[in-house]
Amino acid sequence: MPEMNPFMIAQKQLDVAAERLGLDQATHNLLRWPQRELRVTLPVTMDDGRVHIFHAYRVQYNTARGPAKGGLRWHPDETIDTVRALSAWMTWKTAVVDIPLGGGKGGITCNPKGMSEAEKQRLARAYIRAVAPILSISKDVPAPDVYTTPQIMAWMMDEYETIVGHHHPGVITGKPIPLGGSEGRGDATARGGVYVTREAAKALNIDLQGKTMAIQGFGNAGQYAALLGAEILGLKLVAASDSKGGIYNAKGLDPKKVVDHKLRTGSLERFAEAEKITNEELLELDVTVLFPSALENVITAENANRIKCKISCELANGPSTPEADEILHQNNVFVLPDFLANAGGVTVSYFEQVQNAYNFYWPLEEVHERLNEKMSRAFHGVYQMYLKEKVDMRQAAYLVSVARVAEACKLRGWV
Repeated sequence: MPEMNPFMIAQKQLDVAAERLGLDQATHNLLRWPQRELRVTLPVTMDDGRVHIFHAYRVQYNTARGPAKGGLRWHPDETIDTVRALSAWMTWKTAVVDIPLGGGKGGITCNPKGMSEAEKQRLARAYIRAVAPILSISKDVPAPDVYTTPQIMAWMMDEYETIVGHHHPGVITGKPIPLGGSEGRGDATARGGVYVTREAAKALNIDLQGKTMAIQGFGNAGQYAALLGAEILGLKLVAASDSKGGIYNAKGLDPKKVVDHKLRTGSLERFAEAEKITNEELLELDVTVLFPSALENVITAENANRIKCKISCELANGPSTPEADEILHQNNVFVLPDFLANAGGVTVSYFEQVQNAYNFYWPLEEVHERLNEKMSRAFHGVYQMYLKEKVDMRQAAYLVSVARVAEACKLRGWV
């Protein structure tokens, strides 16, 4: 199968929305490309004394609606094109949930699984030293993403504060709570997705109580989706998978036991009460709700016809290709697109920034209440567009968010 360039996919999705919205050529061209890209080379001394050279990126895609916002990914396959695509999706994501931020993303090409804590700390600090000039609460605010953690954010914030010489906690979100992190940030991505799934089920007249769910990708978002899908929606977990393969039990799996096994052993392998299943087989199970929660491009033109779920709630970024979207739409699979479904994370990151700014912190219930309100409102805005324009939900979400960003660019007099 040809390698799919995620940025070309992001541009293609924008092109469809721009045409439907009747955007003028200048606005369309402006929104097709990042406003600013920084590539840096980081020499880092490893534990054995040798110096390793890392390549890293920060892309600020569009800041018409506010400072750039977006995670930092540490991944062996990280490229400038992945970072560009993700920064574009962040732009649409902050717009679709209507928070006053733009879109950005960062990445380091590295394998954090093979690094010690000391090496990770040196890499985190080296990155901030290199990109500090373009960061601040009013310019660009990073956050955790694939293989980065609250601890890594803490080191980065500390390095930034060392450079500027004063407290500046809002420069990074997803921090540990003692350093100004927000309550409710840990499960925010999955919780937002679960809230949106609840609203979708109401709109589609589906009673989720006792129905089935499968989760592809069992990292942070996937684990919380298993727990909260059961707790809030009454869904029964029948399958879960991670990078080493998956587990299946038609009678149901206990989400707490599965999460506990994953946290204890590092994978889902050898979970006693289930049979083995591949990632590919999991995607094709006949379940009510599927949570694709791993990496990009897992649902493609090749397998889209075999996807049988009623609702696909995309907790991962870019799990479906444009060709797959068309097939899923024809087959009545209701897709909750990534930049709506997983926007809970950036929404609570925004809450964290707000709390940092006025140095006053909210209790967990308040975070949940505000997240619930934001995600429900965002779903209904997109759903109304879906009904009005008779397009699939991803196109509807693009129409809502691209229109908002385009309007901000025009009001500023950029185009």
